[in-house]
Amino acid sequence: MTDTLIENVSDTAFWVAYYRALESKRPDALFHDPFAGLLAGAHGEKIARSMPGKYMTAWSVVIRTCIIDDYIRFALAHGVDTVLNLGAGLDTRPYRMDLPSSLLWIEADYPHVIDFKQERLSNQTPRCRLERVQLDLANPSERLKLLSGSNARAQKILILTEGVVPYLTVQDVGSLADDLAAQDRAAYWVLEYFSYEALKFRLRMTRRTLRNAPFKFNPGDWLGFFAAHGWHCRELRYLAEEGERLQRPLRFPLRLKLILGFRSLFASRERRKAFRRFAAYIMLDRATPSSPVETNAAAQLSPESGSRA
Repeated sequence: MTDTLIENVSDTAFWVAYYRALESKRPDALFHDPFAGLLAGAHGEKIARSMPGKYMTAWSVVIRTCIIDDYIRFALAHGVDTVLNLGAGLDTRPYRMDLPSSLLWIEADYPHVIDFKQERLSNQTPRCRLERVQLDLANPSERLKLLSGSNARAQKILILTEGVVPYLTVQDVGSLADDLAAQDRAAYWVLEYFSYEALKFRLRMTRRTLRNAPFKFNPGDWLGFFAAHGWHCRELRYLAEEGERLQRPLRFPLRLKLILGFRSLFASRERRKAFRRFAAYIMLDRATPSSPVETNAAAQLSPESGSRA
């Protein structure tokens, strides 16, 4: 397998949209995205068919979509009036989610992504106030202009960077975190979390299939890194545990299931637990770590203990 169909990070958006379209066709779909297929097109399907680990990607896209949808609902219930979606890709939440018409949703991405999305969705009506901005997130001056302008217009902001942070360097993520923390109306930030083991696996995969879209962000202590930049973990949902809660656990192929089952016989309880907690989505906020944390059915993580079961 090669990654000739993925020429850059933007191509991964077509890959993700394809699996959202597949989920939407299921009779037991956990969400419905009627626009995902329109955006993914044949390109998204070709990428998906060329990549290994289809079962893992399909499952993780679905579970992460559900988690982020829930985080957005929480933020809206807690006074957020502006969503700033940085690196929005082919996300269609302004069209498919039940959102207040007064909500301001700002999408920012590369010019070619914005132009493509604008053209494909030109006949569709968003459910909230939607604005799109052509922006290279790696350009500090352009980024700061967008952030400060959004901050001046909002009362309370949710920042969404789905599938963005892993592709940035540690230095770039630190700069972004500082810029976001400098905005006094920025209340919540939703992004991904990967364990050290998951990052090692992704590195091996990158060498074989994703050379044009490698993961770069590897801070060591993921949550500690953001805490040092003023952002603290409010809630963390592990994909595996959320999948079980949604009655959609990860189903391994039989051969891999047998191999993993055999290995688990010799693994410690801590090792088995760590395997299940390889990836998650986090909601960060600006509060101190000692502030009350909203709880729900999902697993919680604190920077100090690593687990709040």
